[in-house]
Parts: sequence; structure tokens; C-alpha cells
Amino acid sequence: MHNHFKTSSRGAFSLMELMIVIIILGLLASLVLPNLMGKGEEAKRKLVCVQMKGIAETLKMFKLDNGVYPTTEEGLQALITNPSEEEYPAYAPNAYFEGKNLPKDSWKNEFIYINNGTDFDLISLGADRKEGGEGDAADIRFSECKF
Repeated sequence: MHNHFKTSSRGAFSLMELMIVIIILGLLASLVLPNLMGKGEEAKRKLVCVQMKGIAETLKMFKLDNGVYPTTEEGLQALITNPSEEEYPAYAPNAYFEGKNLPKDSWKNEFIYINNGTDFDLISLGADRKEGGEGDAADIRFSECKF
């Protein structure tokens, strides 16, 4: 009986060929991974600015209805429940945020709200979840976000 299947003269990769491929893949990974790791934190920081923009728009709606921004003490909670029906009689009937939870930053922390009298600022403590920090751990302020 004749074998009708063609077989190649070469059956498999040699150990040397596999080692060369593994070394090349290792070199590529060492060049690409550090760049990707940095991009993840950068993306989180940009997402925080986008989230702050949404909160800022909601705060502006609050001011449009009530004439002022919530006080620092009332905080962002004032966007979920009316802190004072006497002070804010024109408060939106369904509040300003749906649900009972305020949005959190990319690291699952609450945003810090500060009323400056005529304006406001929002702050995320960043990746280290502490005040201050540098690089990826630096605080993110809405007033410093670039859109």
C-alpha cells in the first residue's frame, strides 16, 4: 500500500528556533508593557476629569434652580437630597442625581467638593487616596483639568 498523504521533510520546530522566538517575544513585551502600564493610570486620571465635568454640570443645574451652589458642608449630598427646603424651595422634584449613591472616582473614592463662595472645585485624591502626592498619585482638581 502506498501512503497517499504527503509528509513534509520537516516535522517540528527545533529547540533553538523556539528559544529565539521566546527571546524575541520577551524583548517585545519588555518594551511594550511599561508603556501600557502608564497608559492605564493616565486613562484613569482622564476619566476622573470627565466624571468631574458631569458633576460640575449637575452643580450648575443646582445653582440655576437655587441661585447658589451647595455649601461645602452640604457637599455633593445636596445633589441627592434637599439639605433645606426653606433655603432651597426651587430644588428639583427628583433631585439632581438618580439613585442614592454619589459617583466615585477611578479608585472608588468619593470626590471632595469645596464651595469657594462664588465658584467651586472638585478634588480626587488620586491613586494613593491621600492628600498631595506626585505623578500618578497626585491629587486631581477639576479647576486643573484640561478639556
